[in-house]
Amino acid sequence: MDFLDLFSHGFIQRALLAGSFIAALCSALGTFLVLRRLSLIGDGLAHVTFGGVAVGLLFQAYPFYVAVPIVAASALGILKLIDKARLYGDAAIGIVSSLGIAGGILIASVAGGFNIDLFSYLFGNILAISYAEVWTSVLLCLCLIIVITLSYQELLAITFDEESAKTSGIRTDRINRILVLLTALTVVLAMRVVGIMLVSALLIIPAVTALQFARGFRTTIMISCLTGILSVLAGITISFALDLPAGATIVLVNFALFLLSFTCARLRTRNATRRPPDTA
Repeated sequence: MDFLDLFSHGFIQRALLAGSFIAALCSALGTFLVLRRLSLIGDGLAHVTFGGVAVGLLFQAYPFYVAVPIVAASALGILKLIDKARLYGDAAIGIVSSLGIAGGILIASVAGGFNIDLFSYLFGNILAISYAEVWTSVLLCLCLIIVITLSYQELLAITFDEESAKTSGIRTDRINRILVLLTALTVVLAMRVVGIMLVSALLIIPAVTALQFARGFRTTIMISCLTGILSVLAGITISFALDLPAGATIVLVNFALFLLSFTCARLRTRNATRRPPDTA
């Protein structure tokens, strides 16, 4: 079979389409999370997703539908811990993350151990993405675009100075809830692309790659999304060409793009410092 003929198959097309939308979601949300130093929330919610998947497999239900409410509730729980218990973000994430992974291990043990289905969620299986997950990724992208469009100034304010935004009358609690719920849904979707163990890479690496070049907030979000989409498309293509795991390949391509952007940014800075002053 010719290599290009592979892309005529429906499961490949679903993987490329859903992967692109999920990458855009992760990259855009990751920009807000990285700048607010909450980038590890993706890793914490991924651990909770492991627990949700274990619950779904225990009761022989579709894990995606079981994991969504569990992860959404955990995301809101992180906000409550930060606000009510006066914990730093990383401490609250660590508490919820450890509970999620511990619960998942216990449930998996009760269910008879780590079976093949659970491992497919741990390390990703982008070729098993369904039409329902494709449409869910599209709808989530539309929701995120609407949220960013309607609340851009508020998002900008709370991203760089949440306390000042709160004193100026912005309902930071409402915006925070919307962001963490979108992040929770995105993390559950992204587990099909790169797996639970690598979800945080899709949230963090495109954002930090964009920050090497971008000077404006909008530009950063756009470059982050383009980086995420490119890594998914290139990762899927390379994985088929070389018979490699798709999820791990996507993350490695992401990291390669980060190294490239970091190197270019350093060279640009070095050339700027070596440039002789204008004597005219």
